[in-house]
Parts: sequence; structure tokens; C-alpha cells
Amino acid sequence: MSGLDPVTGEWLEAQGFAIHNPTVWLEALTHGSFNGAGPGGASDYQRLEFLGDRVLGLAVASWLFRAGDGPEGKLSQRLNALVSGSTCARIARVIGLPEHIRLGKQARDDGGADSDNILGDVMEALIGACFIEQGFDAAQAIIYRLWAQELEGDVGKAKHPKSALQEWAAGNRRAGPVYEVVDRSGPDHAARFTVRVSIRNVGSAEATATSKSEAEKLAAKAFLERFG
Repeated sequence: MSGLDPVTGEWLEAQGFAIHNPTVWLEALTHGSFNGAGPGGASDYQRLEFLGDRVLGLAVASWLFRAGDGPEGKLSQRLNALVSGSTCARIARVIGLPEHIRLGKQARDDGGADSDNILGDVMEALIGACFIEQGFDAAQAIIYRLWAQELEGDVGKAKHPKSALQEWAAGNRRAGPVYEVVDRSGPDHAARFTVRVSIRNVGSAEATATSKSEAEKLAAKAFLERFG
């Protein structure tokens, strides 16, 4: 197995990653398609990605908990957005990760270096490698620096009320919301719909609007305001 490329080593250190064992960082940057990856050769990033995903989740959850007093549903909504593959991939591009991923020729030709899935996984693998090399505090500090714009911004805040309610139900281990039209009034050209949304063993909320979809949206919003 070849050693860590000096240019990649300098890049890692510029991002704040301290390299003690180059093999760990090689593993974090190696895709399964890379020549020599697998049995008898270099390990790919999957195990480190598994670890880094948990480190990232704990660090972001801790930040969100300390940053405000939002209810669990809203915290889960933001957490899911902040640790999503697309967010990880976006940060990976910002720091210039794509050119340092070790990919097989076919995977690279197929655009693997710009794949959200691969970039997101490798970003998490780097966090896992940082945890192994430097411990949780160092990994958390790097996460807070790299994720600063997302943490301070609106990622995960703005969401359609129906989607937010669906995620709230899942996050609280509840059955999915059920919507039903409980009243329709007025002529066709000026109809008004009243919709009730309910979640079993939690409660219900109603809203009225000039369309069924708008009434559902307002009902979901009312439910979250009441129970979220």
C-alpha cells in the first residue's frame, strides 16, 4: 500500500487534522473501488464512516441542545438536516476534499469524486479518523469550525409543516399523521375546507382554508405549535 501523498497530508493538516498514523487517514480517504482496497490491501472508509457518523451526530446534538430551548421535535429536525449526506458533501466540497479521495479509475470516470454519497461518507470517515487520532474534543472542535455557517444559519429550520410533522412523529416514535376533511362549505368557486390532522395517542388539530392542501398545511402547523 502506498503512503499518504504529501500534498494530501498538507491539505489534511491545513484543515486542522493532526496526522499521527498515516494509515488511518489513508483508510478514511479510500473508496472500495480503489486498486488494492479490500482483503490483503488497503481498508476502505466504511468502518471509519460508521464511527464518524456517530461522532458528528453527538457533536451537533450537543451544540443544538446548548444553543436554545427548542422542543425535541425541532431539535431532531435540525439535527437530521445538519448531519445529512448532502450537508456533509457540501462541506466536503468547500474544503476541497474531492481531489484527495482515492477512487478506482472507473468510479472516478463515473463522477465518483463529485457524488454526494461518496463525499458525505468520506467527510464522516475523516471525522472518525480524527476521533481515533485526537479524541472527541478535537473532533468536536473541527466539526464546530467546519459546520459553523450551517449551525448558525437556517439549515433544518424552514420546512413544510406537513414534512416537519411527519418527522416529528417519526422522531417521537408515533404513528404517522392522519388528515381528514371534516367540513366543506361554500360554492365550488369559493369553497372552504376544514381539515383535521391527528396522531394516535397524542391529539389533533384543525384548520380551515380555501383549498384542501392549504388546510392540511395549516392544520399540521397548528398541531406542531400545540404539541411540538
